[in-house]
Amino acid sequence: MILFPAIDLKDGQCVRLKLGDMNQATVFNDSPAAQAKLFEDQGFEYLHVVDLNGAFAGESVNGAAVEAIIGAVKFPVQLGGGIRTMAHIDAWLAKGVSRVILGTVAVREPALVREAAQKYPGQIAVGIDARAGMVAVEGWAETSELSVIELAKRFEGAGVAAIIYTDIDRDGILAGINWDATLALAEATAIPVIASGGLASMADIATLADPKYRKLEGAISGRALYDGRIDSREALALLKAAA
Repeated sequence: MILFPAIDLKDGQCVRLKLGDMNQATVFNDSPAAQAKLFEDQGFEYLHVVDLNGAFAGESVNGAAVEAIIGAVKFPVQLGGGIRTMAHIDAWLAKGVSRVILGTVAVREPALVREAAQKYPGQIAVGIDARAGMVAVEGWAETSELSVIELAKRFEGAGVAAIIYTDIDRDGILAGINWDATLALAEATAIPVIASGGLASMADIATLADPKYRKLEGAISGRALYDGRIDSREALALLKAAA
């Protein structure tokens, strides 16, 4: 069970959004690379990074910050936001990103996801962001007609390493993970699922450690780590003990 600390990049800074709204951003660190190193020093083993500007622009915007993060740490980094072409995928994996997350393109061009998963085994994840159970795209600005499970099933057997499932209605407001929807997705697909959006407290970490949720690959935490609601060392120890 992996606990992924999250770094969301907006205008070169480490921020957290409320409900996916770019106008409701709180800056937590002016140096994303320093924040990444702090997470590594705390004992985390994998980092989750999103280029928020890139998610809206459809291409890398915070590339310099991402490269600084990669250069500052030794643990693996997964990156999402604005990765829409094979050239984008090739470039980021060549620069040292361990896994790229494909979101909007998974809806618009599922064939590209399959091609990338075959080309880079274990290095392609699909980001499924949902509002009221329906998949959202273009940096959460648009809601599609596709359900979360429908989209996940498109990639069954394609070699996708993981699905990162975010409940937008809980993201950044410390409301707790949508456990029912996350578990339903994990049970509907053979692809490992990572929970995201709303991890709020040590109680959520204890839930994550419950055998019922062992099917999940892990969960992503952002705001609760930054404001101290989750003690990193205690959380990591709890998950390790439950493994």
